[in-house]
Amino acid sequence: MGSVKDLMVLKEPKEKELGRGRFVFSDRYSVFDYGRMPDEIEGKGSSLCMISAFFFEKLEEMGIRTHYVGLVENGRVKRLEELEGPTNVMEIRLVRVLRPKKVNEHYDYSIFKRERGNFLIPLEFIYRNALPEGSSVFRRLERGEVTLEQLGLRSYPKPNERLERPILDVSTKLEDRDRYLSWDEAKEIAGLSEEELEGIKELVLKIDDTITKEVGRVGIENLDGKVEFAFDSDREIMVVDAVGTPDECRFSFEGVQISKEVLRKWYRRTEWFERLERVKGKPNWRELAGKPPKLPKELLRVVSDMYKACCNEIIGRKIFEVERLRDVVKRLKELIE
Repeated sequence: MGSVKDLMVLKEPKEKELGRGRFVFSDRYSVFDYGRMPDEIEGKGSSLCMISAFFFEKLEEMGIRTHYVGLVENGRVKRLEELEGPTNVMEIRLVRVLRPKKVNEHYDYSIFKRERGNFLIPLEFIYRNALPEGSSVFRRLERGEVTLEQLGLRSYPKPNERLERPILDVSTKLEDRDRYLSWDEAKEIAGLSEEELEGIKELVLKIDDTITKEVGRVGIENLDGKVEFAFDSDREIMVVDAVGTPDECRFSFEGVQISKEVLRKWYRRTEWFERLERVKGKPNWRELAGKPPKLPKELLRVVSDMYKACCNEIIGRKIFEVERLRDVVKRLKELIE
């Protein structure tokens, strides 16, 4: 399936019929679009699986369509509240993944204009409630790749500034390296109507609001996040992949980021990252960057506890035997600062 999730196909999706499958959330992780990194983070897969299930069930209660069916424990499909212990397996409805053709370093998206439904929309939709240190927005503004007006900002933002209203952004999903798009470009390559695009934007804002409120109950701040969508066989929009997890979102607790940004922060201090920055975007850039260094064992242990404690807090149940998030974050702070 990918660098951090595996897919078991139970029933192949067809042109006019949804399939059925199971996501197996692994303990692998990926940063900087590199792919699989050299370590595994114990408990990460189960934590993300159950947090995502929590939010899928919330969205369903709101009448928002998703590909979620349930969680798998001892061979049975269950709702989150029925689980007896942690699980890293989620049953989902499957759509087709149609891929743009790469021709001379450019991508041909014409297939998305020919097909009617039952496929993954080849875009990632991003919401931003704040611009934390490390946000790509600052680099894009510096390079002139985006303007304040395009972002809906009145003045140049400061790191960690809370925005008056969320910024929405969009990027490619199925290319070798994700790239940001204008809304017109996004609509064009995915074959979306104006009404469909506006409907997706409204859904992203609703999902953002839901995640923000739910994690806010336990003192977590939702800084930004991404959402993915697909068309079902009737061309109705549904939420797919995973949603509301520390890998899909950038969360903060008492001023400390509790997401993959912790790992990015450590890697940014390495020679490997400097090399990665020089070669990224070139042909075979992953091979040119070389193998990433392994994480220190203590950092691995604390990040593992971070994912587990985050899961306990968000789903409102001590499913993992681990310290409270507040105590884990104290240990994390000592390591990364």
